[in-house]
Amino acid sequence: MKCHLRNLLSLVLFMVFIFSPNAEAFAKKLIPMGESIGIQLQLPFVYVAHDVLLPNGHWLKKGDVITEVNGSSVTSVEKIKDQISSNELTLSVKQKAQEKRELSLTSEQANNILPFLKDETDGIGTLTFIDPESKQYGALGHQIIDGVLNEPPDFTDGSIFLASIEQIKKSSPGNPGYKISVIDHNNIRLGNVKSNDLYGIFGSWESDLKESLRKPIDIMNEEEIELGKAELYTAIEGSEVEAFEIDITKIEDNFLQFVVTDKELLEKTGGILQGMSGSPIIQKGQFVGAVTHMFVEQPSKGAAITVTEMLKKKPK
Repeated sequence: MKCHLRNLLSLVLFMVFIFSPNAEAFAKKLIPMGESIGIQLQLPFVYVAHDVLLPNGHWLKKGDVITEVNGSSVTSVEKIKDQISSNELTLSVKQKAQEKRELSLTSEQANNILPFLKDETDGIGTLTFIDPESKQYGALGHQIIDGVLNEPPDFTDGSIFLASIEQIKKSSPGNPGYKISVIDHNNIRLGNVKSNDLYGIFGSWESDLKESLRKPIDIMNEEEIELGKAELYTAIEGSEVEAFEIDITKIEDNFLQFVVTDKELLEKTGGILQGMSGSPIIQKGQFVGAVTHMFVEQPSKGAAITVTEMLKKKPK
């Protein structure tokens, strides 16, 4: 059976984590969420998002980091723009273990490469829970890896925003589906990002906590989790969160495996989608864990981390 869970905009949260050495001290109750959120991490450097062939025959390669322009260090695309008034620019470029190299560009050529430069990492995920006492949140259930850099990026600041699901690309065996979402960056940010950790992003919730259909619920101890029926909270249309039926099929250490049994979810999504990571799992009215992965060859099957294990991964 499916139940509709409507939220006020100010309550669009994700995964609350307590910044304490153990889960007991962090929280006894959490608000289960399930909304889709946009995530933005501001990086302390500028990198090249795509290979670019320059008129002189040299290449700017995907993943190159631009460290200096005309001998001055740069940490943002805006600082590069400020230098383009010069007739010629000299870029100092470096990629991982390679030696730094220098490239000379005219101001026109520099303007042409600006669309290929980035100083932030963006993504979509699912809000897992909020701690109503500490106003801390957590999200995703896994670490953010930048697709160009192929590593978790260093970042100086981070924000989360409400995302609305515009369309679904269904999963099929061997072909993971995904959510197509729109992020409103003009919207008030919901919270900051303090940590990009093994089991998700964590930070402070900055919006008011108003009345919601979802109330704080108890955290289920790992030894109490049972095989069988449970619910998965997630959004697959707009910003509305719904509860879908699943069966927990395996419990091992701090991890779970489950199968989607909800006919409507299977019909609309084919099972688990990219972007569902962080979706809360609830059993017998208690908070069990969060989705972390799907099985590519069997998209109706997913994996999850227990919420008690997630709470141990405090921000450093």
